[in-house]
Amino acid sequence: MSDNSLGQIKSDGLFGRLPDLTKLDLRNNGITLIEDNAFDGAANIQELLLDGNLIQTVSDKMFFGLHSLSVLSLTDNKIKCITPGAFDHLTMLSTLNLESNPLDCTCHISWLPNWLRSRRLSPSATCRTPAALRDANLQHLEVSDFKCTPEDKGCLSAEYCPASCACAGTVVRCARAQLAQVPPNIPKQTTELYLESNEISSILPEQIRHLTQLTRLDLSNNKISVITNDTFEGLTKLSTLIVSYNKLRCVQRDALKGLTQLRVLSLHGNNISMLADGVFRDLESISHVALGSNPLYCDCNARWLSEWVKNAGEYVEPGIARCSEPAAMRDKLILSTQSSAFVCKGTPPADVIAKCDSCHSSPCRNGGTCRARARGGHECACARGYHGDACQHHIDACYGSPCAHGVCRVLEEGRFHCSCQAGYTGARCEVNIDDCVANECQNNATCVDHLEGYSCKCAPGFMGEFCEKKIPYCTKEFNPCENGAICSDHHSHYTCACPKGYSGQNCTINADDCINHMCQNGATCVDGLDEYRCACAGGHAGRYCEAAPHAALGTSPCAHHDCVHGVCYLPQPQPQDDIIMERPLMSAANDYLCKCAPGYSGRLCEYLTSLTFSHNDSLVELEPLRTTPQANVTLVFSTTQLHGVLMYFGENEHLAVELFNGRIRISYDIGNHPTSTMYSFEMVSDGNYHKAELIAIKKNFTLKVDDGPARSIINEGPKEYLRLERPMYLGGVPEDIAKEAFSKWHLRNITSFKGCLKAAWINHKRVDYVNAVRVQRTSAGCGEDEPTSSMAATVFVQEDAGRHNQDPCVPNPCARGGRCVREEGAPSDYTCRCRAGTAGPQCELRASISGAPVITQGTKLAQRKQAISNVQASPAAPSHKQQVPSEHGPSQATPTGACRKEATREIITEGLCRSRRAVRGARCVSRAGAAAHAGQAGGCAKGHCCGPRKTKKRKIRLVCSDGTRYTKDIEIVRKCACGKKCARNNPFH
Repeated sequence: MSDNSLGQIKSDGLFGRLPDLTKLDLRNNGITLIEDNAFDGAANIQELLLDGNLIQTVSDKMFFGLHSLSVLSLTDNKIKCITPGAFDHLTMLSTLNLESNPLDCTCHISWLPNWLRSRRLSPSATCRTPAALRDANLQHLEVSDFKCTPEDKGCLSAEYCPASCACAGTVVRCARAQLAQVPPNIPKQTTELYLESNEISSILPEQIRHLTQLTRLDLSNNKISVITNDTFEGLTKLSTLIVSYNKLRCVQRDALKGLTQLRVLSLHGNNISMLADGVFRDLESISHVALGSNPLYCDCNARWLSEWVKNAGEYVEPGIARCSEPAAMRDKLILSTQSSAFVCKGTPPADVIAKCDSCHSSPCRNGGTCRARARGGHECACARGYHGDACQHHIDACYGSPCAHGVCRVLEEGRFHCSCQAGYTGARCEVNIDDCVANECQNNATCVDHLEGYSCKCAPGFMGEFCEKKIPYCTKEFNPCENGAICSDHHSHYTCACPKGYSGQNCTINADDCINHMCQNGATCVDGLDEYRCACAGGHAGRYCEAAPHAALGTSPCAHHDCVHGVCYLPQPQPQDDIIMERPLMSAANDYLCKCAPGYSGRLCEYLTSLTFSHNDSLVELEPLRTTPQANVTLVFSTTQLHGVLMYFGENEHLAVELFNGRIRISYDIGNHPTSTMYSFEMVSDGNYHKAELIAIKKNFTLKVDDGPARSIINEGPKEYLRLERPMYLGGVPEDIAKEAFSKWHLRNITSFKGCLKAAWINHKRVDYVNAVRVQRTSAGCGEDEPTSSMAATVFVQEDAGRHNQDPCVPNPCARGGRCVREEGAPSDYTCRCRAGTAGPQCELRASISGAPVITQGTKLAQRKQAISNVQASPAAPSHKQQVPSEHGPSQATPTGACRKEATREIITEGLCRSRRAVRGARCVSRAGAAAHAGQAGGCAKGHCCGPRKTKKRKIRLVCSDGTRYTKDIEIVRKCACGKKCARNNPFH
């Protein structure tokens, strides 16, 4: 049923009427939806193929009823989320394919990696989002790697109820749950939502926008300070809104826009001083507004409110709201005071205006520009060279507060000094008083210094505050060994002798032999008793499924390609072109391109040039940086992280480049104390690609970010160059070196860079990570933006034989050693002269009787090509050595001597085995142009034959149809000469 347009699979009982169905192929059907329980009754289906469809979510009941399913393939869909428990009832599942899906690796699928490992399944699925996990292999992630934001909705069932809440029908109650924000994933069919008595400080529109059926919302007794214009957008059915007893200081003019069904609005007990004219204009159904216990400022700007209250209806505001300021209006009721009394006698106080306009008091300093946020508050756009919430700080050597327990003071450009607090010392005030000088730790315990105190870290085998007690191992009171293990006390520690089948320090782990299995190529590891076996997939074979499926013994260029990290493919030439590109990858007989895997480039995809760093210990180790006469490093990267090591090269002297608060921090010390420090003005943690150019010339160091101006610092002093023998690191630093660099203040944060390092150049040479000393915990490529075709790949296409006089016998179309003879009268015709025992237009058949060679009239060139294609495409078709002349036919070489060597390039076959690539060899050719054979002298003297005079042995590897491999010795002709000994001339003697 593949390659149709089914669109949906409905739960209509169809498969219950097909009890004998064992395999179902639904590939390429444009399927967007599979209803829950659609496969109910299909208990005997063992293989289900759903590749190439448009499925977005896998629900927990999608595959219910497939009790015998062992193979499930979901490759190349649009799957973003998989509901917990979606595969739990597939107890027989041994193969799960999830490749090429845009998986959203948030907390909603954090369960999946552990579940895959527990079932010993190994799909090569990777994450698409979020950016921090892009292209990360799902199996290599831990639960802690999966994060969620309030916007992440997941793929939840209709029965889902948020944590800390109680759900009954369409009513959700989350009161008194100590919530700091609106819980995510509230069911969209909710009609009543109770969030009172929590710690919620803001309401984001995206948290409740989907609740279009909501009629009642209770937000009382929280800490909400602002209701913005779009907070309740789309909640058109809302009839009751309670926001009493919060910290509301501002209700923006369009905050209640569109709430035409609202009947009850409570803003009682807040900090509201002014309400914008028109804030209640859409409340067509309002019957009650509570504004009491608010410090209302009753000047002319509140006159509209007085008139609205009086005209809205009888007791819509029941006479509770009172004026607080100005003094002449204090304690007067809004309802009963004449509207003419609401007059302006000056500008309202600044603190009143600032409640809805935080930029009123010009909080931004040093030329910064204040911008009001749509959701309340403000932000300052700082002038160049300044930072801070109010642009109050200059970006100088003290940026980032380098003094741990003291005050930083700038000495000169790029240098600073720390004035330490009492009890601290050190260049950065990082050392406290050592309280371990007179410690009471016993039994070789280690004293650990704290601030105004210490603790004792006990040696193995001891416990207590001062490690004064011996741990009584293997006693009745303290025997940690389980499952019948034998405990042995070694004074400082204990050991457990585990029974067979258990492992671990306390023998609590049921040994799994598949933990460190060697199964390859998508095989499934099957655990046994102290052993395992590999269940191969996709036609692979071998003990570990390491042998690739046997390919047809044909001559396709991709059968023996040289693509290192990519896929070989044959491009289609344009009809109007004789030559598509000028240069072949291998030769005119091997026309192919390499489609590179993410991160790789080069003609054969042999260079690894871009990496994604996604772990705290990710790093690349390179050779020491050459700094004389100068060092030039360029990094192109993308990240959303504020901190992380970009580059480190140091010991005591150093060059450190890191992300610090979203900027690039430079620490440069060639041995001239103190260290010179610089920070970029540009912010680079925005997820876009940025280029950092780093140039070190003697004492001078220059940083340029993107197209911004270059900035420099000078590490002034007697020394001229940075000279080190330690390795250089990109993206992170090993733990021991990181701790040392941190303790010396070379680095402010030792977290590895998280993001993509798209390219790196060191001294004008692009870095190839294949040649790196070490590449740790990284993945190749940069995700969706990664190119997939080799940049230098080229292809050569032979000219069309229909328009050129091409020899139809090149290459030889005749199988089984047949000799091709060109017909003189027709350039595109040929004849295959078959050897004894063979027959057919291309000698492809075995004759029923032996005897003289069977001669068959040739065909037109187009028919010949089709016949060759048919022979090569069939795994059972006999193979022949390419470009080897037949036993009795003429050679195509042009001789220059009586006996000469002619180079060959051939596929070696033996039975159903063949070499992986064409092997270079040679054959001996006489002056007359024929290959020498027994009984034929050719250009040699009478009674002599042209044959090998000197040969050399060479080992080649053959691959067989069953996946096995073996090595065979062959002799290659090195020199040819005429001799009396006549033998059959083989290119591989």
